[in-house]
Amino acid sequence: MYIPEHFKETNSERISVLIESNSFGMLVTAPDGVPFVSHLPFMFDRTASPKGKLLCHMARANPQWQHFSSCGEVLAVFQGPHAYVSPSWYSSPGVPTWNYAVVHLRGKPRLIESESELEVLVERLTHVYESHMLSPWKPNLAGERRTKLLNMIVGFEIDITDIQAKFKLSQNRPPEDQQSVVEKLGQSSNQTEAAVAKLMSGVVHPEF
Repeated sequence: MYIPEHFKETNSERISVLIESNSFGMLVTAPDGVPFVSHLPFMFDRTASPKGKLLCHMARANPQWQHFSSCGEVLAVFQGPHAYVSPSWYSSPGVPTWNYAVVHLRGKPRLIESESELEVLVERLTHVYESHMLSPWKPNLAGERRTKLLNMIVGFEIDITDIQAKFKLSQNRPPEDQQSVVEKLGQSSNQTEAAVAKLMSGVVHPEF
């Protein structure tokens, strides 16, 4: 990923929050040089190894998991909030652009082949995504239903080897332009644009 120095994000907490808040990511492999992408919900375990681990599962019918045996590493992409920025918001000359935050994680995949380990993964993922529900659903896997459901999916983890984060949030503009962008996006009724303003307030100018 192309990352100019002023857009490079190295704060591990901000990176972790972006992944956890936008955990429906893209898994990219390139068997025989041809890119293959799956869109999947991940769980980021930031304490599992020096750079953390991603946990996930996909349908067994999805051929991508078969790529793992021949690829050294895979790529996971997490896209945060993004918004168009008009040069009319600047006090000095500029051009139309886009503000956004994205994290790329490269790592070594490992299939979770133990049935008991896969069941634990399903329960962990379910807990993460059901935790905000008033009446959280529980897998309660047992008997033939348990065997059938677990056979329909393939679990895997990715031991992260490299983290690249780009938070392009008007850091290359004068402070007055940055503040104007925050104000314009913050006034928007579009939740994604407002989220960019909030992110800018915490990253570019925490005092806003």
